[in-house]
Amino acid sequence: MARDFDRQVPELQVRIAVLNGYTALGTPVAEAKG
Repeated sequence: MARDFDRQVPELQVRIAVLNGYTALGTPVAEAKG
């Protein structure tokens, strides 16, 4: 359980960073990275 939780935390942080990228940089830049 703990290992799965440790795995999910960085994934959530990445998703939040991506969402922040959409709002801060705009859709075209974020799509270019992804």
